Amino acid sequence: MLTAETRERLAADLAQAERSREPIDQLTAANPDIDVVDAYEIQLINIRRRVAEGARVVGHKVGLSSPVMQQMMGVNEPDYGHLLDDMQVFEDTPVKSGKYLYPRVEVEVGFILSADLPGAGCTEEDVLAATEALVPSIELIDTRIKDWQIKICDTIADNASAGGFVLGQARVKPGDVDIQGIDAVLTRNGEEIAQGRSDAVLGNPATAVAWLARKVESFGVRLKAGDVVLPGSCTFAVDANPGDEFVADFTGLGAVRLTFE
Repeated sequence: MLTAETRERLAADLAQAERSREPIDQLTAANPDIDVVDAYEIQLINIRRRVAEGARVVGHKVGLSSPVMQQMMGVNEPDYGHLLDDMQVFEDTPVKSGKYLYPRVEVEVGFILSADLPGAGCTEEDVLAATEALVPSIELIDTRIKDWQIKICDTIADNASAGGFVLGQARVKPGDVDIQGIDAVLTRNGEEIAQGRSDAVLGNPATAVAWLARKVESFGVRLKAGDVVLPGSCTFAVDANPGDEFVADFTGLGAVRLTFE
C-alpha cells in the first residue's frame, strides 16, 4: 500500500507523460508495494483532475477480459478505466498518430445504456434490460509506460491504457442479435489481420459489463443512462501506424472505421 503522497506523485507523473508524449518507467518497478487499490486510486486522481479541467465522463471500458490476457498479467479478473468525452474520435476524421505514444486498436461490441445499472448484484439480465443498443466500436489503446512494459498495477493506474474510441453508425437492440455469437473481422488497409467472436469476452460481453457495474461501485462510481461501455476486445490488439485505415466488421451489427494520419 502506498502513501497518499506517493499516489499523488505517480498520478502527476502519468499526467505529465500524457501531456508531453514522453513515456515513463514502470510504476511497479520503482514502487514494489503498489497494489490494485493504489492503482485505481491513482487512476481516479487523474480522472478527477481531468473533470475539474472541463472533461466529462461518458462511459467506461473493461480490459483484460479474456482468459489469455488475465493469465499473462497474473490476475483472475478484468480491470477498468474511464472514457472521457475528449477521448472520442470519429469515422470521418483521421486521428493524428502523434497524439499518442504507442497506439493500438481493439475490436469491441459496445454498449449504450438507457438506464442506470445497479452496483452490487448487477447481472447480465440487468445489463441487457438497461442497454439501449449495441454498437460496433474500435477502442484505441495507448500506454504512458515505456514500450508497453506493463504489469497489472501499471495499466490500472494508467486508466487501463485507455486512449480513445470510435463508434459505428449502427444501433442494434440486444434482443435482435445473438450477443454471444457476433463474429468480428478486422482489416488494415484492406487486408484481414484479425478475427474473433464476442464470446471471447468472458463468454458473454454482458458478463463483462455486469462485472464492471459491481466493481466500480466499490470506488464510488456508477454506470449511468447514456454511458458508453466497452466490455473488452474480441481480437488481439494491433499496432497502429500513420496511414493505417482499420475497418472492423461485425455480423449483425455493422462496421466501424478508424484512420490514422
